[in-house]
Amino acid sequence: MFCFTYGDGLSDININKLINFHKKSDKLCTLTAIQPVQRFGILKLTKKGTVKNFSEKPKISEWINGGFFVASPKVVNFVTSFNDPWEGKPIDNIVKNKQLIAYKHRGFWHCLDTLRDQKMLNKLWTSKKAPWKIW
Repeated sequence: MFCFTYGDGLSDININKLINFHKKSDKLCTLTAIQPVQRFGILKLTKKGTVKNFSEKPKISEWINGGFFVASPKVVNFVTSFNDPWEGKPIDNIVKNKQLIAYKHRGFWHCLDTLRDQKMLNKLWTSKKAPWKIW
């Protein structure tokens, strides 16, 4: 068994709980599923354009891949080319074989994709309010 991540996200995931969940699942691979906050407000409109509902940056209801994994060494058998991204054929084939399970993380998770993200996460760090760090 091994753990890996994409390296562009920060989270307060309890790695021990993630590993234990993976061990109990009897699956080849566990991904961490998260529900991030929308970056923009959501509008519901009438056909004429009148706003029926406005929700500023709601948490999305769908689960997405949070980028933290626990896997059996056997997952390398699903990698047929190093030119294929992990999220392509390998994950697709693991799913087809019913060997991927999701660990639902409801705590802090944030990606670091933009300068805006970096500034926000650095501010949390310097203020000693970073949820991913034990102070």
